Amino acid sequence: MTKPNFSKMSRQELRAYILAHREDDEAIEALIGRGNPNRPTYPFPETNEDLREMEEILKKRIGSSGEAV
Repeated sequence: MTKPNFSKMSRQELRAYILAHREDDEAIEALIGRGNPNRPTYPFPETNEDLREMEEILKKRIGSSGEAV
């Protein structure tokens, strides 16, 4: 049996494949490698004000997850 080309599969197709073939570590790694498409993205801070804003965002995110700094 030949494996499908994971890079040509949509995220939804790959997820369905993994649910049907839970022992396929290569497919799982392919899905993990794609990351989360719903995560927010932030621009690189270019000014001191941008840097302060980024620090506040990170402090809020760390505080909301319950993790210690």
